[in-house]
Amino acid sequence: FCSSSTIPASNIYYDADVLMITPASTNPQVTERRLSNVLRTCGRDDQQGKVAAEFIVNKLQAKRVAVLHDKDTYGQGLADAMKAHMQSLGTHEVLYEGLTRGEKDFNALVTKLRAVKVDAVYFGGLHSEAGPLVRQMREQGLQAAFISGDGIVSQDFVTAAGGTKYIQGVYMTFGADPRNLPAGQSVVQRFRQQGYEPEGYTLYAYATMQVLAEALKNNTKTSGEVLANWLKKHTVSTVMGDKSWNQKGDLKESDYVIYAWDNEGEYHELR
Repeated sequence: FCSSSTIPASNIYYDADVLMITPASTNPQVTERRLSNVLRTCGRDDQQGKVAAEFIVNKLQAKRVAVLHDKDTYGQGLADAMKAHMQSLGTHEVLYEGLTRGEKDFNALVTKLRAVKVDAVYFGGLHSEAGPLVRQMREQGLQAAFISGDGIVSQDFVTAAGGTKYIQGVYMTFGADPRNLPAGQSVVQRFRQQGYEPEGYTLYAYATMQVLAEALKNNTKTSGEVLANWLKKHTVSTVMGDKSWNQKGDLKESDYVIYAWDNEGEYHELR
């Protein structure tokens, strides 16, 4: 969800021949531009958008879907990716609209959602807007399913929504929870011993530093292109398991799944 910063910054790093590895920037254009110094340890929006669309159409069997976004590179990119795949499955949105980051009053938008009788709302954006939006939907009696992406994978979403009673049953896409992977258990325990729960992208960032360290350890040069090329030819063991990359700098395997938030403010993978 840092794509709007990552994309312009990557051009500067490219000009300086500095390796850039992002743990959280999911917009396809991060790697589709094929800069030789860029990799990521997360998936792509077209991958999580596909998972969300299939869940909305096949599992929820929603017929009247609103697609909302925050007009940002990440948020709109994710919403558009989901929308495109949803349309390929034969379901077309009844409303497509952008809102403004920092906005907190969505009552007019909720009224519009009720008017078109949505049974599902998909939002591409961050917890800061998703929280107030879902709260105001529930306060106005709109019980349509609410689905979003990895921009709400944080306890900050619960806070922004105003409490657990508003976020129960909210769905989101995110990678398979790295806290449950065998490779990272010792690191997870060390975090918890320090009073910190490594939710969301914490372990993605940790894995990114492991990847960088491995590349530096195995090369005498610090050239971004040299390090990136080495990584594209090798598999690296991390707290999130073994990671390997294609020539674009994307992970060879994506693991997006669907999560649901519960009434205690925790998210759990749907089986």
